[in-house]
Amino acid sequence: MKKQFRLGVIGCGFMAQSILRGAVLSDFLRAKKVIVSDVDMDKLRAVNDELDVYFTQDNRYVAENSEFVLFAVKPQNFAAVAAELEGILPPKIISIMAGVKKSTVKNSLGVGIMRVARCMPNLPCKIGSGMIGVDMSDFNGNPDDTEFIDKLFGSMGTVLSISEDKMDAVTGISGSGSAYVFMFMEALIKAGMKNGLTKDEATTLTVQTVLGAAEMAGSEEKPLSELISSVCSKGGTTIEAVNVLNDRDFEGIIQEAVDACVKRSVQLSGK
Repeated sequence: MKKQFRLGVIGCGFMAQSILRGAVLSDFLRAKKVIVSDVDMDKLRAVNDELDVYFTQDNRYVAENSEFVLFAVKPQNFAAVAAELEGILPPKIISIMAGVKKSTVKNSLGVGIMRVARCMPNLPCKIGSGMIGVDMSDFNGNPDDTEFIDKLFGSMGTVLSISEDKMDAVTGISGSGSAYVFMFMEALIKAGMKNGLTKDEATTLTVQTVLGAAEMAGSEEKPLSELISSVCSKGGTTIEAVNVLNDRDFEGIIQEAVDACVKRSVQLSGK
């Protein structure tokens, strides 16, 4: 039986709102083919005012009437939501819950014939410049479904198809990586101010430098090590800064930070 809604979203937090905006504002989905549920009526009304999607506080209604059901609740709340949906077996599920494996989703809802795509979006999805790791292997052999999932997330960034066993690493790099970049930028801004720049001047210099470096890294065929060397002339200024970073084991610090993030993701997944 054809469902009333193409996409139903359970949970209306920050990332769910980003997905809804991307899907509707890009014209990938018509607002009337989307429904979202949440316990917070203020969030639902705000999304409805902006996008004109349907909304409800009845998760069962969303699950029963949507072709694809996207779970965007906090991982620690999933068990309660799954219990609420007892007896309902949505056949097509998308999950953006950090650390929650596909098998956990299936076992919690009742395996049935359901298929689950596990996705890890990141903060820049809000502005359409996100990075989304997606395991949609359950949908292999169903090109219409894989195209739907790919385009849904493609409406807010770049999609990388990846196996679930690498999802913890995706979490450590792109899922959480924006925070590392923001910390680096904040440190640069503070250093600029310490050396005589105003906050606005330091911010402008930092933001454009990071944007330009990222664009260059993505467009150049040279490895990053060569790009680093190209900025460092012998006896010049940059090499002095790079030497300090190397002496302080900058690469090792980043590795340690990512390892800690990945470890936590593994713990959340129950591995």
